Amino acid sequence: MNKQELYDYIDAHADTFVSVSDKIWEYAELSLKEFRSAALYCDILRENGFTVSESLCGVPTAFSGSWGSGRPVIGILGEFDALSGLSQEGGIAEKRSAGGETGHGCNHNLLGAGALGAVFAVKDYLMRSRKSGTVVFFGCPGEEGGAGKAFMARDRAWESLDAAITWHPDYVNCVVSGSCLSCIQKEYIFDGISAHAAGDPEHGRSALDAVELMNIGVQYLREHIPSAARIHYAITDGGGVSPNVVQPHASVLYMVRDHEVGETLKLQQRVDNIAQAAAMMTDTRLTIRFIDGCSNTVPNRTLEQLANENLRAAPLPEYTAQELDYAQALVNSFPVPATPVATEFEADLTDSEIDYVNQMSENGSAPINRFVLPYHHSRKVHMGSTDVGDVSWQTPTVQVYTACQAAGSPGHSWQLVSSGRSSIGYKGMLFAAKVMAGIAADLFEQPETLETARQEHRKDTAAGYLCPIPDGAPPTAL
Repeated sequence: MNKQELYDYIDAHADTFVSVSDKIWEYAELSLKEFRSAALYCDILRENGFTVSESLCGVPTAFSGSWGSGRPVIGILGEFDALSGLSQEGGIAEKRSAGGETGHGCNHNLLGAGALGAVFAVKDYLMRSRKSGTVVFFGCPGEEGGAGKAFMARDRAWESLDAAITWHPDYVNCVVSGSCLSCIQKEYIFDGISAHAAGDPEHGRSALDAVELMNIGVQYLREHIPSAARIHYAITDGGGVSPNVVQPHASVLYMVRDHEVGETLKLQQRVDNIAQAAAMMTDTRLTIRFIDGCSNTVPNRTLEQLANENLRAAPLPEYTAQELDYAQALVNSFPVPATPVATEFEADLTDSEIDYVNQMSENGSAPINRFVLPYHHSRKVHMGSTDVGDVSWQTPTVQVYTACQAAGSPGHSWQLVSSGRSSIGYKGMLFAAKVMAGIAADLFEQPETLETARQEHRKDTAAGYLCPIPDGAPPTAL
């Protein structure tokens, strides 16, 4: 097939996708509260002939828009939630608040709009080719905290797909391989009895003591957990500001990670036991509130190879001198110098590939990475978590990164918020749309490749999907 037609469609409608990205950037809504963002996507999908379903799987801001009929059914995933404390003006290389409290410090405004561009291009391809098949845009809320995709997986939402495609803005162009950590978040809420800390201490029961004892217990636990496991916490309620009052309430939020969900559940139970012991020691009442959870990713070599072909087939963005100056100014603003690309990915590259990356990145001095990293299929476990993992347990899934940021940009930073409303961000977004549209078109054109991917997936998920979200747990916005 002629993929130039896909690319031309995306370029011809670039203003539409940039406009959507900018509006989502302005809304900057937090996880599971993305009501304006979801409404914008649903409206534009309906206007373009898609059948829209809202409040999927009991998640108010989850939705889908489908076009076509028959199989295969290919899903393309979009996210659109923002982060707190990251208000920042767009397109400038200095820290300057835009006047709000939130910002797209993970570039999810670009992520959703790029996915939309791919879906629209695939719809155009299906119309022109008259091929059987369905393309579905999935609006996936709460990636930053809420695990929307995992709640959808609990209702088996992804099993209806033949394959899923997604992307994420980054500072490199590459296929994502390997796995990641599963993750569970719970809040531990302690209730005690208030009392005068000097005049009547014997009648007080300190909830803050319970939180502190729990934290001490977990610190001792750390010596006895697997090397890949991680435990993080934040005290969300310290019980007040007066030391002369026994704190009657306090709470702490814990995030527990290990590779696969079963391992994380076992570690989470140990943390639960410590919390219960802390409540017993302080004679306080404990309430455990489940927040969210997500699974490790299941890599799919077949889809990764197809994604790599499309990353190399689509034309890489070209940058103006002004864009390069802007990117360099962002690099100069980093609090810690960026790690050279070849050094960061050294474990995954051959010696000749390291030489290539050093050459293409100007030995790490280039302000934007304008090349595709060499691809290697991997089973390496990366020390992060994403609810894309739950999708990958239910259908073959592939993810790509494209450069939307200055080289070496720190995650969840004001620099990312700035680049998310800049021409370098838009160019990376449109490049991602072309790559994903190409992957989807190949799956419609090559049923044998899709079947190979599905056979691989059946083999790698033979143990079965264990959902980290308990039955009855509601989506919870922090």
